[in-house]
Amino acid sequence: MSIQTLAASTIYKDLVDERIRGLHQEAAEHSIASRVRSVQKARRQAERASARLRAALARA
Repeated sequence: MSIQTLAASTIYKDLVDERIRGLHQEAAEHSIASRVRSVQKARRQAERASARLRAALARA
């Protein structure tokens, strides 16, 4: 294997490794964003339920 082939192979491996790290980072960010959206949705549902309960108690 020539030095140029070895260098190209090393550069290619580094690029692949960097892309894999980038994809892992993107997946982690997507997961966090998804959890944040789930928490926000649950909070809105809890707020609506609380408002319905307050209204029902006010009518009683």
